[in-house]
Amino acid sequence: MLYFDTTFLLLLPGLILGLWAQWKVKSAYEEYSKVRTQRGIPAQDVVRQLLCQQGAGDIAIEPVSGSLTDHFDPKTDTLRLSEGVYGSSSVSAVGIAAHEAGHALQKQEGYGPLALRTAIVPVVNIGSHLAWPLFFAGILFSWEPLMTAGIAVFGLVVLFSLITLPVEFDASRRAKRMLADSGYFTQDELTGVSKVLSAAAMTYVASFISALLQMLRLILLAQRRRR
Repeated sequence: MLYFDTTFLLLLPGLILGLWAQWKVKSAYEEYSKVRTQRGIPAQDVVRQLLCQQGAGDIAIEPVSGSLTDHFDPKTDTLRLSEGVYGSSSVSAVGIAAHEAGHALQKQEGYGPLALRTAIVPVVNIGSHLAWPLFFAGILFSWEPLMTAGIAVFGLVVLFSLITLPVEFDASRRAKRMLADSGYFTQDELTGVSKVLSAAAMTYVASFISALLQMLRLILLAQRRRR
């Protein structure tokens, strides 16, 4: 069966790296969520001040349910902070909120990779659901164009993961710079922020590697089928 062939081993490094990255970010988040900043300013107030200082005070900020569900919606210019971040003054909360503010500044400045990622999201969402059905339908009916179509569509998922890397790294860079320039935080607090954001960045690296390995597996399966 295809699910148990040797190419499945290609996915193991991505799976292991993904699990390690998730453990790393969870550990860093939990560690620094217990450390309150000396000024004790809630994350939503910190991010509002940062955005105002950068001339982006019109960005909406609102709470969103869930844990680590923080995100910036470029379509509505809304920054949403999770329950554990919105009203918290912890180092973790401040770092995560500032990271999302970094995305808001990317949108304001017309940062290319963010605009490209936003533009391809609808296509990627469709492709991520169609890739495997197309590929296995091609194998089932021995029709190579379907297999090729499945691989090509999954390539969009890989492209999205690749574009995400500079977007996320740049947002973290902006976050750390804004927090340092604000003068509100101690060096130890800034170090904690850096650790939290660095751990979070590894989840995106793991996601890209995992997607790349999955695509490689599809290519190998297709080649095997042609023989």
